[in-house]
Amino acid sequence: MDMWMMAPLGTAAVAIGAGVLTYNRLQALDQRCDTAFADIDVQLKHRHNLIPQIVQTVKSFAGQEKGILDGVVAARGKALAARSQEEQLAAEWSLGRQLTQLMSVVESYPQLQSSAHFTELRREISDVENKIAAARRFLNLAVDEYNATLRQFPGNMLARAFGMSRRRGYDLGVERVLIDDPAPLAL
Repeated sequence: MDMWMMAPLGTAAVAIGAGVLTYNRLQALDQRCDTAFADIDVQLKHRHNLIPQIVQTVKSFAGQEKGILDGVVAARGKALAARSQEEQLAAEWSLGRQLTQLMSVVESYPQLQSSAHFTELRREISDVENKIAAARRFLNLAVDEYNATLRQFPGNMLARAFGMSRRRGYDLGVERVLIDDPAPLAL
């Protein structure tokens, strides 16, 4: 074979190699996103398991807050029934808002706050929320890396060819951030 035949074959081999490497990277990043979402899901299930205990404890001290308690129970039901990641993210955002509202109502019941059982439940919820936040950061980093690879060449071409699409991160929403943060922003 002469030199003129080797050049196109070498170029084709390099292009195919780059395509295979990029495809494998996209698959690995996609799997990392799924794993990160599963980590969040584990913590969300733990939070779901704590909610009936919190509702029951609050009900025993503050039964007149039925509307808020019913809202938490309904939001938990929607979160448990969600099937897709999009549905789950929306339902969990709503559940988080309901829990935040419930915890703000609890502030007006000192006897409830002094209950050892409620204090332990509140500590557990806080711990779970911190774990969810850490897992959410990991998911968002994985999603960002996956989406960036989809936008780069040759990933963009492979994504179109194999039907890969951008992923959505786990966004808490501006309202949740403002509700959860009691301290005013310093400008």
